[in-house]
Amino acid sequence: MDSLVIAGRAYSSRLLVGTGKYKDFSETRAAIDASGANIVTVAIRRTNIGQDPNQPSLLDALPPSQFTYLPNTAGCYTADDAIRTLRLARELLDGHSLVKLEVLGDPQSLYPNVVETLRAAEVLVKDGFQVMVYTSDDPIVARQLEDIGCVAVMPLASLIGSGMGILNPWNLQIIIDRLTVPVIVDAGVGTASDAAIAMELGCDAVLMNTAIAGAQQPVLMASAMKKAVEAGREAFLAGRMPKKVYQASPSSPTTGIIGT
Repeated sequence: MDSLVIAGRAYSSRLLVGTGKYKDFSETRAAIDASGANIVTVAIRRTNIGQDPNQPSLLDALPPSQFTYLPNTAGCYTADDAIRTLRLARELLDGHSLVKLEVLGDPQSLYPNVVETLRAAEVLVKDGFQVMVYTSDDPIVARQLEDIGCVAVMPLASLIGSGMGILNPWNLQIIIDRLTVPVIVDAGVGTASDAAIAMELGCDAVLMNTAIAGAQQPVLMASAMKKAVEAGREAFLAGRMPKKVYQASPSSPTTGIIGT
């Protein structure tokens, strides 16, 4: 499969995976391995990556030498909180600049606050961060984030952790068609078919956490998601046949039929 390129760096996998909600770091590692993901997200406010030297660190289970870390601002509700959190992540990860920005609007829906997101993105880009940004499926906001200098735009498919799949493929299609930076579906994927649909639409990648960690067998679901993303990408590149409403077309040739 062709490479995913973000901020000038190529990745072999188009599946990005979160590291939260697993029963332990051992299960986290097994699921990540099964997914084939190169990029793993980590919630700086919820996961130990060195903040507490007396507790197990995710860095031991998923060494940065083997995976690209994508620190995120899960749990932040203001631009200022998100900016502080990512500056802390940069210190903990020795100057690492590739980050995922998300500024939430409320704790019930976890819907993004796009006003605060735009404000935080401007500051972080000026501060030298390579910002991948979680946002709504609003094409205008997506374009504004690209114009600010974000290296990837990550519209939701549906609410975080809902597993509802892609609720508005038309908005996603507009975003895909109009942006030049990678478009990565983030939030709402529930099963393999959701991931495949996102890739068939032309998304550059899919990011998920709960869909894998919340499955009855997370490692098996991670494997299914890997295959779904690959199949969806290949189908997009192949170019599907056109849909023909109320018009059948024989699968076999209609000329040169052998007589009986």
